[in-house]
Amino acid sequence: METLETKIENGIGWIILNRPDKLNAINLKMLEELEAEAKKFEENSEVKVIIFTGNGKAFSAGADISQFKELNSISAWNFAKKGRKVMDYIESITKPTIAMINGYALGGGLELALACDFRIAAAETSLGLPEINLGIYPGFGGTQRLVRTIGKARALELIMTGDKISASDAERIGLVNKVVPLSSLKEETIKFASRLMEKSPIALAILKTVVLYGNDSPLLDGLNMESLGWGVAFSTEDEKEGVNAFLEKRKAEFKGK
Repeated sequence: METLETKIENGIGWIILNRPDKLNAINLKMLEELEAEAKKFEENSEVKVIIFTGNGKAFSAGADISQFKELNSISAWNFAKKGRKVMDYIESITKPTIAMINGYALGGGLELALACDFRIAAAETSLGLPEINLGIYPGFGGTQRLVRTIGKARALELIMTGDKISASDAERIGLVNKVVPLSSLKEETIKFASRLMEKSPIALAILKTVVLYGNDSPLLDGLNMESLGWGVAFSTEDEKEGVNAFLEKRKAEFKGK
């Protein structure tokens, strides 16, 4: 691959942005490889959790601005649609996804992190959507996902000013789940992923679907979705194992069946 590295270790699928000399700036090739590799991990039963991170000093500093000179209104629209399609797919993956933010997460890089279920950031990280300084605005879903993550007022402030914020401020407003020292970032992220891998993968998949699609639905529709999904969970072997383990005072061993 030209722009990524991937590996599977102990049930974790790693997707590592690998353009460190460009601060892992996102170009069309990276979007294509992100979509392809994410699909492989989604379909691989060995992978229980997917972690996205970056090589070098950045998670991703955003879209590769050097390619913007070549864009006109139609090609820019198509590029934005491609980027959003990839982020939409990553958000829809049924397995838990974690953005391990090891450095700058700006523009399209933050939009990638927003498409993940969880964001764990190094204390040294800066985050933001600075596109307004180029006379444009986020085009890979940032205007919509950021609002849903931190609320309209905070989102508009970040998008309209283009300001970068610290990891601690990002945690305070709910943009990231946890902030840890860079030296322990990988260890803490793996520890969190390991906790997720102890759960029933079927229950996690149903739960993620209910939360993701229920969030954008009228309350009654979301509640009905929740009830239906809850009923489906009772058809699984994992549910039987979970109940029996509780009653027998032992740790459940879920098989994803």
